[in-house]
Amino acid sequence: MMEHQVAPPPGTRRPRKRVGRGDGSGHGSNSGRGFKGQKSRSGKGVRLGFEGGQIPLIKGLPAQRGFTNIFKQQYHLVKVGMLNAFPRDSEVTPERLLEMGLVRDLKYPVKVLGDGEITVPMKISAHKFTSSARDKIEAAGGRAEVILS
Repeated sequence: MMEHQVAPPPGTRRPRKRVGRGDGSGHGSNSGRGFKGQKSRSGKGVRLGFEGGQIPLIKGLPAQRGFTNIFKQQYHLVKVGMLNAFPRDSEVTPERLLEMGLVRDLKYPVKVLGDGEITVPMKISAHKFTSSARDKIEAAGGRAEVILS
């Protein structure tokens, strides 16, 4: 097969509509634009959402309140109950949490929450602890150590 023999499959290409070529063509006189009005004239037409000068629907809806704080600090959250996966007297760090699959990556600092119960003592290093998490860890005989970043 040569380059000049390559053609699209039949029916995939349609000839363009040639408007304004006489009434016999079926697209004569008004060229498929109907009679008069803004949409029959040449040029752009109306903008998106324009309702003929009436107050648009979007203006009648309530505005969103508040704002998004661009300085908000995000954390990877780890519940105290999840830490039972570690053996007794082990050192738990963000790197060990990553190995065990308890955090997805080390992009954000780790915060330990007080959900669940911890039964074995261990030394836990994280960037933040809730007061209930710290109490539960120390009640089990462990230590909660804050990592300064």
